[in-house]
Amino acid sequence: MFAVSIVPRTTSCRLSSAFLCQLSIPLTLRLHHHYQHHQPHLPSPLSFQIHSLRKQIDMAAQGGDSYEEALAALSSLITKRSRADKSNKEDRFELVFDYLKLLDLEEDILKMNVIHVAGTKGKGSTCTFTESIIRNYGFRTGLFTSPHLIDVRERFRLDGVDISEEKFLGYFWWCYNRLKERTNEEIPMPTYFRFLALLAFKIFAAEEVDAAILEVGLGGKFDATNAVQKPVVCGISSLGYDHMEILGDTLGKIAGEKAGIFKLGVPAFTVPQPDEAMRVLEEKASETEVNLEVVQPLTARLLSGQKLGLDGEHQYVNAGLAVSLASIWLQQIGKLEVPSRTQMSILPEKFIKGLATASLQGRAQVVPDQYTESRTSGDLVFYLDGAHSPESMEACAKWFSVAVKGDNQSGSSGHLVNGSAGSSHDKWSNETCEQILLFNCMSVRDPNLLLPHLKNMCAKYGVNFKKALFVPNMSVYHKVGTAADLPENDPQVDLSWQFTLQKVWESLVQSERDGEKDGESNGNSEVFTSLPMAIKCLRDTVHESSSATRFQVLVTGSLHLVGDVLRLIRK
Repeated sequence: MFAVSIVPRTTSCRLSSAFLCQLSIPLTLRLHHHYQHHQPHLPSPLSFQIHSLRKQIDMAAQGGDSYEEALAALSSLITKRSRADKSNKEDRFELVFDYLKLLDLEEDILKMNVIHVAGTKGKGSTCTFTESIIRNYGFRTGLFTSPHLIDVRERFRLDGVDISEEKFLGYFWWCYNRLKERTNEEIPMPTYFRFLALLAFKIFAAEEVDAAILEVGLGGKFDATNAVQKPVVCGISSLGYDHMEILGDTLGKIAGEKAGIFKLGVPAFTVPQPDEAMRVLEEKASETEVNLEVVQPLTARLLSGQKLGLDGEHQYVNAGLAVSLASIWLQQIGKLEVPSRTQMSILPEKFIKGLATASLQGRAQVVPDQYTESRTSGDLVFYLDGAHSPESMEACAKWFSVAVKGDNQSGSSGHLVNGSAGSSHDKWSNETCEQILLFNCMSVRDPNLLLPHLKNMCAKYGVNFKKALFVPNMSVYHKVGTAADLPENDPQVDLSWQFTLQKVWESLVQSERDGEKDGESNGNSEVFTSLPMAIKCLRDTVHESSSATRFQVLVTGSLHLVGDVLRLIRK
């Protein structure tokens, strides 16, 4: 038998013939006398495939514009409906199965060895740890997470690396064009996240990954990733109050939605949860004959002196869940003998390496500003965490407080992540450091819940913000873009939400002043019309500082904001 692929006539096409073979195209312009793991799926009718392939090659051959065109096409799938619209919850979930049929992915998804993870906070980190462990055992992995911070390709990792632009374009246009031609009024084009989930299924099937690790986008029961009917194992990370306008206003209702990923007889793990949430998870597990096991946080002893690749004490909770998920997968699919946690004094070497080398942008990430380091005697360091729920705000505040104190005592920023150059200063005392908050959150979230948790936890650790800056996000929710097309400033921007955030912050500061005699807290805050203006102000402040001061900026409240900051400071 022969595997087939096509060599397009045009020389400007950016897709290689080897890659086009993975798109399962039944044309015999070139025959490879190799037959790999299984016969490529050969969709029909042939005429449609030829037409679809030609369109795909034409799109991919357009050079530098094709990626921008793909992002524009993807943006067209974003609905203008408010996040608080309750119809977002179910929204004809059955359509997902129609799309899988149109893309001929029904059989592929049944064969996929999936680890499925839902939760309010920590699910992305859990997925990242899990993928890293399995990859360190030599298995081919696919990881689907959300949201992306800078580039949409971050959502699709193959063997721990973001999918290449070439592969992304090929798979994107294959799915998009096929759906565009086969959908109709009854079965319309999928919405943004559903398309991305379908794209992940296509990528992982074509790339023949051994393990597909899927992070739920929102909720669980009606999430597009829940099209997987027989995962290997499911996980529920820490639950809390978020997306209440869609998932419900109690922990019980939220837990019920998350437990929607439970499948008949499929093992599941969760972490310690509030009583109300745990009761519902146990009820749902019983209904679906799921053996639900509660996993305790990992301990430092099990890591044999190594540190987790993702910083923060809360990551030990996520790492513990990841170890259990990876263990089940390795036992059932990898056919490996993995001892249980109770039998181990330390984790197996490959587990430790996987946990220590895991990486995920925007979660407890520290980035020194190289622009100021090379130009001033002062120092500007960004501490980025996309926390956006009350519980994650507390975890973020605790991480930030411990991190800034540790950085100040260690005397140099050279140890900070991302391989950034260290500061030229040998030592920073607490007296020469100032903490600044850079904040924004979506308007569906309650700042009266978020900001007090953040401020009070920092104060508990002796960290008080010298100033708070409130900015609108640069990226917009109705368009998928790149760093190149971010606006520097928008004179028409509506800042009413930012002024609301400032008002909440000032009221917290005022009440603190009323209760304190020493007046240590500083209520200095400001609203900026754009993020670039806020970054410029911070850099100017460092430059104009008369003394060598380290400015430590906590960026939080929104993963979109974190992504925008990363785009700007890495330009």
